[in-house]
Amino acid sequence: MNLLFQGYIENKQRIVLLININFLHIFVTQIKKTTMKKLLLSFFAFGCIVSNVFAQPQGGTCTPDPLYADSVYGAWPDTTTNFPPAEVNSYYETVLNFKAPATVTADLDPSGNFVGSAIQSYQVTSVDGLPTGYLYSCNAANCTYSGGTQGCATVYGTTATTGTYSITINLDVTVLVTLIPGFPPTPVTQTASFAGYKIVVGTAGTIEQVIAPITVSPNPATNILNINGISSSMKASTISITNIEGKVVASKSVSSSAAQSFDLSSMKAGIYFVNVYHASGVETVKFIKE
Repeated sequence: MNLLFQGYIENKQRIVLLININFLHIFVTQIKKTTMKKLLLSFFAFGCIVSNVFAQPQGGTCTPDPLYADSVYGAWPDTTTNFPPAEVNSYYETVLNFKAPATVTADLDPSGNFVGSAIQSYQVTSVDGLPTGYLYSCNAANCTYSGGTQGCATVYGTTATTGTYSITINLDVTVLVTLIPGFPPTPVTQTASFAGYKIVVGTAGTIEQVIAPITVSPNPATNILNINGISSSMKASTISITNIEGKVVASKSVSSSAAQSFDLSSMKAGIYFVNVYHASGVETVKFIKE
């Protein structure tokens, strides 16, 4: 019996180590992706959606949007769309909708070691980087949810400071792992953090420009890409193009509000991002090079 128990403990330690390594691999690789998988940085998909219907005033309890009730898991929208902009000294409110799968899927665990393991629960432990004066509240006690359930959180408040605020979401995910056949599954909790969201806080003039977003055309593009929507009030300084790995492949300074363009003929086919740096931060638009 002692040998059996010792073997159980050793297997448990090895599995926990594998989980830590596997989670780290998932979080690092997923943060580089720009499709929906970009948001699968943990055992749930975390997203945000602005809704006057489902958001209650002054940071009240939100109601999960039924539009996503039938989804296995997902994020709405992704970090390319991001949080809506905010105006300094004005009340701000937006709602996050999120849902985790009931079990670990192959998309979340490419190694296959834990595919099918039940997700017992997930908890949003903190949202770091919010502007001073901003808070968040969940629709569930302690921001804790069972695997396979949908939740939401309201980000709200008023701030007196302009700027671009990078948001980091921290969470705990508890997975039930079978260490030895015949023994009850063991709950293993992993702490995770991921970034990618932001809130741009500006004055009425600059926010007007952010609300009227920058666009690119054509999309998909082959040889020439045009960047539209840059205005003089934005005080744009630089435009860069980055590939899916975040490497800058082209850039130029902006000296006027005239439409800008890039020659793409030497670039490989794939997914790229246009980044326009301006007085209130940076706006990013995804495009496809064919």
